[in-house]
Amino acid sequence: MTNPVLVEVTRGSIVESRHRGAISIVDSEGRSLLSVGDIERGVFPRSAVKLIQALPLVESGAADALGFGPRELALACASHNGEEIHVGLAGEMLARVGRSAADLECGTHAPTDSASARTLIRLGERPNTLHNNCSGKHAGFVCLSCHLGHDPKGYVTPDHPVQREVTAALEALTGMTLGPDIRATDGCSIPTFAIPLSRLAVAYSRAATGRDLPAGRAAAAQRLMKACMAEPYLVAGTKRFCTDAMSALPGRLFVKTGAEGVYSGAIPDLGIGIALKCDDGATRGAETMMAAVIAAFFPEIADGPFAPWLAPPVDTRSGVKVGEIRPVTDFIESIHKVAASFR
Repeated sequence: MTNPVLVEVTRGSIVESRHRGAISIVDSEGRSLLSVGDIERGVFPRSAVKLIQALPLVESGAADALGFGPRELALACASHNGEEIHVGLAGEMLARVGRSAADLECGTHAPTDSASARTLIRLGERPNTLHNNCSGKHAGFVCLSCHLGHDPKGYVTPDHPVQREVTAALEALTGMTLGPDIRATDGCSIPTFAIPLSRLAVAYSRAATGRDLPAGRAAAAQRLMKACMAEPYLVAGTKRFCTDAMSALPGRLFVKTGAEGVYSGAIPDLGIGIALKCDDGATRGAETMMAAVIAAFFPEIADGPFAPWLAPPVDTRSGVKVGEIRPVTDFIESIHKVAASFR
């Protein structure tokens, strides 16, 4: 099945590039509201499932035992820029269990925030594991391991108690059995599983509503989602889609990026779960798809600070707009039909 074109990139009046993709939107009962493209093909959600991966940190009692509030929980779900606030908080989380950056097994890369990267260079410092965009999640894993009484060494491997807990949480919310046949390794070294968009959307509907989940797990999921919505800057950072989207609709929207063009989301008040993938892995395509969904349900954001994300400009090197990145008309119309049924 060939997925349809959902986003076009124009230069002048000509469509220069096209992004194909698929999207699944489900209601509070897990029933399909919108299905576009092949939503049953397994895709690696990567960082789009970080909220679910953080469930054991809360369910186990580790978060409460360590005094973690919304800030720490948001960072545990983050794909952050490596800005000072992100790096510092990840270090503080580790310090509460007597650990440090040396215990993180996520690898190292420079801050994705260019100003933060330049600051490191100016200071003559090198990035460390705390600058990794996944350091908050990994700090949570180390804290969970210590709380459970396990040696955190090797916590990224499938058989470590931490990853067994994480896999169990993913299975509970997606309703799938996640075996080695659909398992690969994420960029931060932990296991990642090929999950259909239809099941990822259901997972976030369950996280938003607690449907079909034990009371403790439901409470943990909603606590994490509220933390992310309360602290969107910690979830991503400066000039990031997730931060800007959740900031535009405080307490009303959850969104989370994943690598290779995946996005997950939820509208808690409606119990709606959302999952999409841009086929070619382009972030610009995935962001424009998700922005179109958000605008359909929340038209009031069209004139606010989030507006530039709805049709990002294609600029010259001199900053002159010569085109735009835009969702195709059929896609917009299909989403608006779904959104209209809730008004």
